[in-house]
Amino acid sequence: MTLAAVVIGRNEGARLIRCLASLKGHTAPVVYVDSGSTDGSVAAAKAAGAAVVELDMTLPFTAARARNAGLAHLRGLSEAEYVQVIDGDCELREGWTETALSFLADHPDVAIIAGRLRERFPEASLWNQLADAEWDTPVGETEAVGGIAILRRTAVEAVGGYRDSLIAGEEPELCLRLRRASWRIWRCDAEMAWHDIAMTRFSQWWRRARRHGHAIAEGAFLHGSGPEGYCRPQTRRALIWGLGVPLAAGIGALVWPFAGALLLVWPAQVLRLKARGEDWIQALFLTLGKLPEAQGVLGYHMARLKGAGPRIIEYK
Repeated sequence: MTLAAVVIGRNEGARLIRCLASLKGHTAPVVYVDSGSTDGSVAAAKAAGAAVVELDMTLPFTAARARNAGLAHLRGLSEAEYVQVIDGDCELREGWTETALSFLADHPDVAIIAGRLRERFPEASLWNQLADAEWDTPVGETEAVGGIAILRRTAVEAVGGYRDSLIAGEEPELCLRLRRASWRIWRCDAEMAWHDIAMTRFSQWWRRARRHGHAIAEGAFLHGSGPEGYCRPQTRRALIWGLGVPLAAGIGALVWPFAGALLLVWPAQVLRLKARGEDWIQALFLTLGKLPEAQGVLGYHMARLKGAGPRIIEYK
């Protein structure tokens, strides 16, 4: 079989079992990389026939490091040309691998392909619903895809794989380096996988948005000076809306009572996003999300100036 798989996870329980079952008959071999599970995930993966890599958790954990460990272990097991990378809380959809492999065979300049990712339980919470909308991105050639995708192994290895140190945003950063090496990234109009984000609390949504802020700040620091201006617009928007507007309103109110009216630009932004095509809920939380994103941007730069190493921001 020309398609192998790398699965990463920690304490995914029944979701991991479903994930591994969805790979059978489509990928071989399967490498499962575990990051300190205590729920029997390692035994479950071995029982499902996966080769297991257990990360040394005395070292800083990142999903990028886990994926790289899986790809490295795969070198001794298979010469498969393509690798399906997938998280343990996801399940492949029927027909996805055939569609993707056919496209890759016909387009030798495409390094990574992804399809439509959907939340399995969007009705379970507002936060799941927001994530499902987030996965619904345009099809065709694109700048980046997420962590569930099929990689052309030679292309990814040629650019050095994922950047181990990134606690988030490792997928678009890899895609940037691939595009700089003249590879293309593609999202096709095919059902790829179910995802079970299992977010039930506002605090989880906030931490996830803060992690995104950290990711765009680090991306801009690493590559923002390049011709793509990588992550600079996103970082600028987070700081303007999530820090600049409330700070200006707060400080301004000390000298002018009506300065608080500056906060009206937030509902105006919601209206603008709604007019652009977002629904009301998405428009509201895209705007509100700039607050935790700004927190993440500031947190990244404060840690960098202190010389602190990466510290993962978990939301589950």
